[in-house]
Amino acid sequence: MQTPRVFYGWWIVGTALACMTVGVPIISYTFGNFVAPLHEAFSWSRGQISLGPSLALLGVTLGQPLLGRFTDRFGAKVVILPCAVGFGVSWLALSLLSASLWHFYLLYFLLGLSGGGVGPVPFAAVLSHWFEHKRGLALGLAMVGLGLGGFIMAPLTQYLIAEWGWRVAYTLLGVLVWVIVLPCAGLLLHDRPEPYGLLPDGARPGTEQLNRLSGASLTVAQAWRTTNFWCLCAAFFLLSIAAHGFLIHLIPLLTDRGLSSQTAAFYVALLAVSSVVGRAVSGFLADKAQAAWSMGSKYIALVYFLGAGLGIVCLWGGEGTGSVTLFAVFFGLSLGSEVDLFPYMIGRCFGLSAFAEIYGYTLAAFGLGGVLGPLLTGVIFDATGSYSVALGIFLVLVLVAAGLMLPLRVLATDREAFPAAAVRA
Repeated sequence: MQTPRVFYGWWIVGTALACMTVGVPIISYTFGNFVAPLHEAFSWSRGQISLGPSLALLGVTLGQPLLGRFTDRFGAKVVILPCAVGFGVSWLALSLLSASLWHFYLLYFLLGLSGGGVGPVPFAAVLSHWFEHKRGLALGLAMVGLGLGGFIMAPLTQYLIAEWGWRVAYTLLGVLVWVIVLPCAGLLLHDRPEPYGLLPDGARPGTEQLNRLSGASLTVAQAWRTTNFWCLCAAFFLLSIAAHGFLIHLIPLLTDRGLSSQTAAFYVALLAVSSVVGRAVSGFLADKAQAAWSMGSKYIALVYFLGAGLGIVCLWGGEGTGSVTLFAVFFGLSLGSEVDLFPYMIGRCFGLSAFAEIYGYTLAAFGLGGVLGPLLTGVIFDATGSYSVALGIFLVLVLVAAGLMLPLRVLATDREAFPAAAVRA
């Protein structure tokens, strides 16, 4: 078979990016658009409505390990396509919402449960098989879709609500999921390159030094007994507490400091832009570091997470807009980087045969942190009347997460893929 001019793996990257743009993150990105219309339609309080995204996150959290297991056993497409159908149906069902809160809560839980299949776990598994030496770059570019979902879907949803109402907006979100995910994943996505006469990174047969980690990988049970697994889960959990605590409370935190709502929204947007940059650049740097040192990607993660801590210090110790800008940039870079650094490090620590399920468990830890973070922040604010104590706690959590990168060790056979790193181990 003639080697294509453009390696097909990059089409897989584009497919993953497009699908994740309308995937599970749009639940949180669009939720704020529906709060006022739902309150007006059903007279539900903000507290009652706000339980919806928490239940969606709970659905995502509970579903990730199972979706990961199915991905490892049956392939990503078998997971993505049914979940995309269910995700779209859940959005359409919300357009028929009744005045019963249980109806609203059930649908948002199902939205998270099905939407998890249109997210990082199955797509990261596919990309890890298509790329070896450029895996970090591929993951970083694909995960940009998670940020683009916020840029595109939030203003689009607001426009739809303003023009045609919230029921039509829910309907069109579901249709949009189907229109993008079903044809892209159904026609363009392939789990592995080898059945199509291709090799990872577009290498030519007989010329590449190929190490397929799926041939010498840890099982889930074996991964559970390693320090690597628990360090990654703990770090993901702690980072999620801080990240979600900030995301949910950042606008009230800034308005309490005297900034206008418009200015506060600008800083949220700046943080989102920084996260997109963090995703793209961190993956590229992880590839370079992994080629230079054994488990070099952990040092990239360490630097990024220390940068997040620096951002918190800027916000904690400063009052002017300059300190807020520095926070948005530094913390945003970290907020984006962890999404692709963690699956990258999971592949290096455990191999690929049980990659998706192991990644699913770490994302479950991330989801639990996301449930706890906003609640913890709100409780601390109610008890103290400010966010200062919460900022101090977030700083400690981020620094601990950075320290948890140091014990990580690469899977022994991974050194064959990076011979220079084996020398420097």
